[in-house]
Amino acid sequence: MDSYQNYQRSRHGSKSLILNQIEESPGIRYRELLRLTGLTNGGLEYHLKILEKSHQVRVDRHDGRRTRYYSLNISVEESNILGCVRNRVARQIVSFILEHDSCTFGEIVGFIQKAPSTVSWHLKRISEAGILSVSYGQDSQLYGIISSHAINEVLRKYGNSFQEKVTDAYYEMFGEF
Repeated sequence: MDSYQNYQRSRHGSKSLILNQIEESPGIRYRELLRLTGLTNGGLEYHLKILEKSHQVRVDRHDGRRTRYYSLNISVEESNILGCVRNRVARQIVSFILEHDSCTFGEIVGFIQKAPSTVSWHLKRISEAGILSVSYGQDSQLYGIISSHAINEVLRKYGNSFQEKVTDAYYEMFGEF
């Protein structure tokens, strides 16, 4: 077998490896893909560009900082939910609100035990994704889940894929959400 055939076989294997990881962990981020595939930074970037251009994966980019990768069988609604709940703190907030139907900011901060600014940042992001509703009372804001059925379905369907422990720890340590 010549070197070109080895190269082609290796290239195909890398694409399959990437596609499998994206399939197993919808909404996975670049760094996590890099760690799980064992590919070089340049190799992963090269293959992801090809997969995106050939419409084999869907890429969601937010704020130029957060990029998540999805297989084509994930709906836009599911990817919006997954993009939020793959983060542990956001998932805790969503689960807490699901359990209580609606919650005040103070109740959420008390449960999550994170800085109010951190909770506020997550609530804003979850709300912008169309997951939360915010109603304003005289003394407080109430947060509720817009489609609890859709959230519960995504958590049930993809809950075992939330393995970005390294990424979550990094964001918590350096405060980059």
